[in-house]
Amino acid sequence: MTTIRLNEDLNNKLSTLIEIEKSTKTEIIKKALTEYYEHHVNEKSPYELGMELFGRYGNDENLSTNYKSKLKRKLHEKHTH
Repeated sequence: MTTIRLNEDLNNKLSTLIEIEKSTKTEIIKKALTEYYEHHVNEKSPYELGMELFGRYGNDENLSTNYKSKLKRKLHEKHTH
């Protein structure tokens, strides 16, 4: 058994959900905890979210060290026409 204390705002929101869902406080709180748990257990890191995209749109290994020269060249090519 677990007891929780809700402020007035959360208690009002819970009461509204009870009316909308035609359910009980217990069922709504169980559902909310289950959804919260599933969200956090399945949460991926930023690296995991982008892993399939890394390296997909180019394979320039030196981009982090020579980006300034590449940018200068691209700007020069664009503005010399």
